[in-house]
Amino acid sequence: MRYTANETSTTTLTRLITAHDRQHPVTITYLKEEKDDAGKKTGRLIETVRTVEVYDFYVSAAGDILAKAMDRESGEHRDFRLDRLISYTVHRTAYVIERPVAEPKSHPPRGLATVTVLYPVDVPIAQRVELLADALAA
Repeated sequence: MRYTANETSTTTLTRLITAHDRQHPVTITYLKEEKDDAGKKTGRLIETVRTVEVYDFYVSAAGDILAKAMDRESGEHRDFRLDRLISYTVHRTAYVIERPVAEPKSHPPRGLATVTVLYPVDVPIAQRVELLADALAA
């Protein structure tokens, strides 16, 4: 068992990525947010132990690193924040749960688009806006 307090977050992430690459399940001790009877989050963190099969990593809008995983007990998809991991054990067995199939996005992306547009500085602003609009449309 490895304690995350005894290693850097980079080391923890590297070991979890290695477990994912080798298709080895991981048992984690994790702090999850407690929910009341109505299903609302209470803000209190409680310790839980789960065996999961990690299949992806991403960074949330808040800047947290999360692992997408399948919970072996429930067979459902779960996301786990790496900063809430207390300890983990990488097993030598293989994955047994099927991962969810990525569905194609049916809605247009929302948010800001980033486009690099080169145009002469001495061009009037109206012409620069038109060049930018053409680049975004492409």
